Amino acid sequence: MSWLRRVSCQMSAWQESRTDRKADRDAFVADRKAVQKTGKLPEHLGPPPSGFALLPWLLMGMGAFSNLFQGKTPNPWIGGIGLLVFNSLYIHVVFRAFTKEAREARSTRGALIALGVVTCLLGGLYGGSWLLFFPLLGLAAGAIVRGRWLGKTGIGLSALAGVVAGLRDGWGAVNVAYGTFLSTMVTAAILSLSDAVRELRAAREELARQAVEKERLRFSRDLHDLLGHTLSVIVVKSEAARRLAPRDMDAALVQVSDIESVGRQALTEIREAVTGYREGSLATDLDRAGSALRAAGVEPVVRQSGPPLAAQTEVLLGWVVREAVTNVVRHSGAGRCEITVDGSAEHVRLRVTDDGRGVAPPAAPESPVPGIGGTGLKGLTERLAAAGGSLEAGPGARNGFTVTAELPVEPAERMGVPELSTGRVPSR
Repeated sequence: MSWLRRVSCQMSAWQESRTDRKADRDAFVADRKAVQKTGKLPEHLGPPPSGFALLPWLLMGMGAFSNLFQGKTPNPWIGGIGLLVFNSLYIHVVFRAFTKEAREARSTRGALIALGVVTCLLGGLYGGSWLLFFPLLGLAAGAIVRGRWLGKTGIGLSALAGVVAGLRDGWGAVNVAYGTFLSTMVTAAILSLSDAVRELRAAREELARQAVEKERLRFSRDLHDLLGHTLSVIVVKSEAARRLAPRDMDAALVQVSDIESVGRQALTEIREAVTGYREGSLATDLDRAGSALRAAGVEPVVRQSGPPLAAQTEVLLGWVVREAVTNVVRHSGAGRCEITVDGSAEHVRLRVTDDGRGVAPPAAPESPVPGIGGTGLKGLTERLAAAGGSLEAGPGARNGFTVTAELPVEPAERMGVPELSTGRVPSR
């Protein structure tokens, strides 16, 4: 009954592999549809290659099968048995080539050697179209052999194919030897590249996961360091205030005042600690703006050029992008929105233009002026003015609405920073 157990285990493994392949294929199809819409690189590479990818090459043996079927092959029983054995060994080898453990097993190498012996016997006995089994042998060898033995294996198989074919076909042996060498090396190169890409993708995902875990640990450690001592002080002083209140109210109020000051200091430290988490880069705000516009049915066009900006400058421009895009989505009725960031050595300019009805947000003026009436835009005007910049908003020259923000570039940003120019146009 042990053989029944092995067959059952093999069927279960085959069923699990089939389920995994189907899930990978579905994810790959979904990614392809997303690529057509967004233009981003796919996250899934599709199902990994398997022996099915090498099965169609067995059609190269159709000439030998045709000769055998038409009775043009002497000793047809030997040819038929040889053809059956060759196909069985080929299928067995190529299906074990895509798992490292099975590929490096002695049984697999033995099956490959047996396949080579059968190929030499058939090619040497019959010649003609039977010599095309040598390139098939090269395919199987390229799928199995990797690393430093690949070159020697390819040259050895090519020489063997050339000798056998030369005895049967004369100068036609050159084509057989070249085809054998080419099939061996190309198959090995393609499969090795596929394995390397998947290993690199897995390594990248693992590094990203570790980076997230490391950041979580850092943040939790910082919060513990910030709050552990502070909360302990607050608890101690609260207990002291509770004990002092019945007999000495003034002393209790002193403790309460201390609790207030400690709490305010802790609040300041927490805000400083989470600043890096709450402030995103300008590139992130531009990406989120494009996503919001697409979700509202507005075509986003984003262009950015100029030198890198300081963190504070990116924060201010990010606020402008968020407010302007929110107004486009809520008030404009536009079909297209252009966001342009132009930087130079002296200043940076952000312009958000839409082709909508030209309706300003509530309380905004009807002409571009530095003072903006809307609550959000008014707050942005004050923020930019405090940084030495300006904000203008109003109907566009032809139609729609335009928001323009300008900020000076700090001297520290100008020192030794080469100007870059990049254009980013998110897909529809």
